[in-house]
Amino acid sequence: MDLQLSGKTALVTGSHRGTGAIIAARLIEEGARVLVHGFTQAEAEHSCATIGAGIALHGDITTEFGTATLLASCAAIGSIDILVNNYGTAAAGHWLDTDEAAWLDMYQKNVLSAQRLIRGLLPSMRSRGWGRVINLGTVGSTRPAARMPHYYAAKGALATLTVSLAQEVGGSGITVNLVSPGLIHTAEVEASYLAQGRRKGWGETWAEIEPHVAADIPIRRIVRRDEVADLVAFLASPRAGAIHGQNIRIDGGALGILT
Repeated sequence: MDLQLSGKTALVTGSHRGTGAIIAARLIEEGARVLVHGFTQAEAEHSCATIGAGIALHGDITTEFGTATLLASCAAIGSIDILVNNYGTAAAGHWLDTDEAAWLDMYQKNVLSAQRLIRGLLPSMRSRGWGRVINLGTVGSTRPAARMPHYYAAKGALATLTVSLAQEVGGSGITVNLVSPGLIHTAEVEASYLAQGRRKGWGETWAEIEPHVAADIPIRRIVRRDEVADLVAFLASPRAGAIHGQNIRIDGGALGILT
């Protein structure tokens, strides 16, 4: 399927590593010009070198000054058609050991980092009558755990931000959606569960241990990062013009059987 992304320019925040880098690579494969973002120029350039393409830009988007730096660099390159607010981060903590500073930190990193860029790029999208805003959330905003309450609260705010923005831009040619992954297969996740699985006698290899990890997931495995990237690429495309204001969970059906 041709996603018709040739000629489109995308900014993917936090694309210096992990899922963000894979999303950036997938958009490039589909023909988009992609601005690869890191918190330092060296991070962004390293990611571009690893991907083999992309335009490296930097800025600390958890601050107004850093976001202004990034937006100025974007403006020098040209109009942004697609904004993927991939950046976000969790932090350990429980209700009684997370202070106000920790809560504000999660809000800066998971909500205001996206809001600042939306505010900066939305006028241009509106003037051109086309745009895509895709926010990366988590299934935890639908069913949060007791741990990391400040993180889940922030991601919940990102979800309501998405719905509000979708109503704001209705009829403008801009679509806004939230992609909410469940547990994702990363090197860190695999290493952690391999150690746990070996202790519990589930086996020695990932192939043996993963079915136990995914026992409550209907597809009997955890989600791959390239599957998240495929979904983001489709939502970024003109072919997804009828998908708007949605929280799309990509979790192998883990929550679907409960709600």
